This record gives sequence, structure tokens and C-alpha cells, in this order.
Amino acid sequence: MTDALFSGLPELAPGSVWLVGAGPGDPGLLTLHAANALRQADVIVHDALVNADCLSLAKPGAVLEFAGKRGGKPSPKQRDISLRLVELARQGKRVLRLKGGDPFVFGRGGEEALTLVEHGIPFRIVPGITAGIGGLAYAGIPVTHREVNHAVTFLTGHDSSGLVPDRIHWEGIAKGSPVIVMYMAMKHIGQIAANLISAGRSQDEPVAFVCNAATPEQTVLETTLSRAEADVVASGLEPPAIVVVGEVVRLRASLDWLGALHGRVLISDPLSSRAYKDPA
Repeated sequence: MTDALFSGLPELAPGSVWLVGAGPGDPGLLTLHAANALRQADVIVHDALVNADCLSLAKPGAVLEFAGKRGGKPSPKQRDISLRLVELARQGKRVLRLKGGDPFVFGRGGEEALTLVEHGIPFRIVPGITAGIGGLAYAGIPVTHREVNHAVTFLTGHDSSGLVPDRIHWEGIAKGSPVIVMYMAMKHIGQIAANLISAGRSQDEPVAFVCNAATPEQTVLETTLSRAEADVVASGLEPPAIVVVGEVVRLRASLDWLGALHGRVLISDPLSSRAYKDPA
């Protein structure tokens, strides 16, 4: 069965680099291409958010190199990580750069791929399930629901300086995006919430924090924009977390499938206040 699964999949050639997304946590969310890379790689340069169970799929003798970047803690510089990939490839290694989520969604995969191009290193991109979609699904929160939203915005809560990005048009997002999904936003949630409220979002709008998404340690905090900062502090929760703002958070009362496995009683109509007819 194993041979059949990987039959016909591409070879990770010596001297090349694959930039691969490992998904948000659960190793079952690895793609076949990702698993295929793990079974071939000589060196795996991995992020802090990659589940250890994913790394256990590496071939015997593969070298694991940690290259995690965590806010507020000593971390390797991005340029050094990118050049390390070049160095390993030039040694003739089969190099796997394994990232949590998707390498091109706030994963700096674009920066690393551009460095590989600069140095003439062949590479392949293997998408992964980004936490802003898969992590929320594990919390029972859909990023789109036609009764709630026909648009969603993904944004980062801090820029390269570690501050809230000043190039984000908060008023435009507040007015134009019914659902906002934020990566790396927990630290600055007070300022972000104030920006959104100032731009017209309701203080009572639902907000959810999904910490350690799609892992056995997953924790979900439901709150509102006005209470978000205080409730996070009181909860003691820490990153990594995905933050979602919008009415889709209310759907968790019906769609928390993991909670249902542990006895939570789901309700059938979480948006009962809305007059909605299914047009299909």
C-alpha cells in the first residue's frame, strides 16, 4: 500500500530544495507530496510550529535542523536560514525546508525561494493547509459561510519590526471584510481591536482565539472585540494562535466537532436571529 501511495511522485533530487507546508499541526493533514519529501530528504530544516509527529516520518539517518522563529525569543535571522538552504544544496544534499501551515501564507517561503533563485538552486513548492483555514476548521469555525460572508481577509498582526503593521488600511478592512483572520496577532490584540472599533466594527462582534490549533493542546477562547485583550490576559493563553473576527465565530456552537467528540451538545441554529432562506 505504501509503495502504491508514493508511486509516480517526484524525486527530491540531490542539490535541490523543497519548500513544504506541514499543515497546522495534525500530522494527518500532511499532503502526499509532503510525506514523500520526508521519506527522501537528507536534511530537514524545520520551523518551531512543525509537529514532532511529522518529523518522525523522516527517513532513517536524516539530519534535523531547527530553524524556528518565535516572537520575543532568540531566533535565527531569516537571511541566515535562506543561505543555509543554499549551503546544504551545494553540498549535494536533498534538502527539505518544512514549515508549519503553508510556506507562502505568512511563512516567508517567498523570501527563501527568491534566495534559491538568486543562487541558482533548483526548488519545488509544496503547499500545505494554512492554519487560518485548517486551524479554524479544527475549532469548528468556517472562514466562509454564505449566510455570513462572501469575503475574508487574512492579515498578520505584526511586521518585521515586531509592531502592528502601519501599512494595513484598517478602515478599509473594517468596512469591507465581514471576516478577518489574523496570524501572529495575540500580542497586539488590544491595539488591533481598538483600530477595528475606531473604524466602525461593533464592540460586541465575536472574536475567537485558537491556540495550538489542530494539536491535542488546542484551546479556543471566544470573546468580543471590546473584551479581547482583557480576556486573553485573564486566560493565560499564549501563542501560537489564530485570531478570527466575525459572525462565523457564532457557528462554533453548532460546528465544534472536536468538542462534540468529548460530550459537547451542539445546537442546530446558531444564527437564529437571522432571517435566511436557503436558495438552493
